[in-house]
Amino acid sequence: MTRFLSVLAAAVLAVLPLATLAQDGPLRIEITEGVIEPLPFAVPNFVAENTAAADMSQQLTRVVAQDLMGTGLFREIPPDAHIARITSFSSPVQYADWKAINAQALITGAVSVGAGGALTVKFRLYDVFSGQEMGSGLQFNGTTSGWRRMAHKVADAVYSRITGEGPYFDSRVVYVAETGPKDNRRKRLAIMDYDGANVQYLTDSSSIVLAPRFSPTGDRVLYTSYETGFPRIYVLDVASVGRRVLETGSGSMSFAPRFSPNGQTIVYSLTDGGNTDIYSMDITSGRSTRLTSAPSIETAPSFSPDGSRIVFESDRSGSQQLYIMPATGGEATRISFGQGRYGTPVWSPRGDLIAFTKQSKGRFHIGVMRTDGGEERLLTASFLDEGPTWSPNGRVIMFTRETQGAQGASSLYSVDISGRNLKQVRTEGAASDPSWSPLQN
Repeated sequence: MTRFLSVLAAAVLAVLPLATLAQDGPLRIEITEGVIEPLPFAVPNFVAENTAAADMSQQLTRVVAQDLMGTGLFREIPPDAHIARITSFSSPVQYADWKAINAQALITGAVSVGAGGALTVKFRLYDVFSGQEMGSGLQFNGTTSGWRRMAHKVADAVYSRITGEGPYFDSRVVYVAETGPKDNRRKRLAIMDYDGANVQYLTDSSSIVLAPRFSPTGDRVLYTSYETGFPRIYVLDVASVGRRVLETGSGSMSFAPRFSPNGQTIVYSLTDGGNTDIYSMDITSGRSTRLTSAPSIETAPSFSPDGSRIVFESDRSGSQQLYIMPATGGEATRISFGQGRYGTPVWSPRGDLIAFTKQSKGRFHIGVMRTDGGEERLLTASFLDEGPTWSPNGRVIMFTRETQGAQGASSLYSVDISGRNLKQVRTEGAASDPSWSPLQN
């Protein structure tokens, strides 16, 4: 079967199964909350099947390796330790040579570049100790401009086959890029690959922008702008960078927007007459419906994956806490009861967890809890951690961390939901308020 994948809206990837050599082997990483010994793998440079592919094959191989190692679940065996040499994609695997260096997984591949920048990438994954290929090999056809996406797709397939988890490398992040001193920050929207590559700027820095949020299909972004002097919600088309304001009533302040799972509705907060409540809007008609009617502050709404419920933050109990209500409004149930204040809740794409920001005893934390408030678990702690966003597979959370002092700056960090593998995400300068896209099509 052939399926097609867009590459940066300019190229097409055709995914073609190669011949299956064996059934899936027993190799598998079982991800738990305990300490995991990274699985050793080998990925020899993908074979360059023609001269034009020589440099690209090495670059592509390195991105595959970096994707896997970045999870904290895999450890690469350095190429200079390899005994066997892969010189042809069709050559049989010498399993004894890979066992000798303790490789448990072996990834082999080939790259060719044709006329007009046509690019073909093939790969296979092997369980070294069982001596079997894991699933079918795949072939990706596209253009050289999309080579990084091909590398991410190879890594996604390897990751999913070994861990049993959904993929997430072939995704993007929209965020607020920041420049200037802390007391005079200039902000603009930017978009990048999940690993910080291919940065593009979507707005200029002439006005403050906040809270960018991807649509379920990744083609649009909601955000809040102070372009008119007070906060208003805009929707931006990622491909054309065209945008339009969503009218929410004159004299009102609207902010904290987020798409519904079907992309046809948004929820947002609106301040009118000193009162802040949550509203929904049909994007096509522009018709808004008020969902809360309390004298307290209700904000930061986020839909459940099935679109039936909304989690939000409110101070109706006297302090900032998390609540869940039906997506149509109605009675809300409090779910946060720990010590401290809770905010910026975001429902996991799996539907089982809610990520949040917590402030307690002078520290900020990123945490997760079950949708009934049970099993609260704090994953980070620092001077200021806030604004979590989920990876497409619900396994990793990205967030903003700001350092202390007059020279303090914001950066993006990520952490596994078990609390492992905390690391900074590479960005061009200071960055805040990330929103992770779904997998690209």
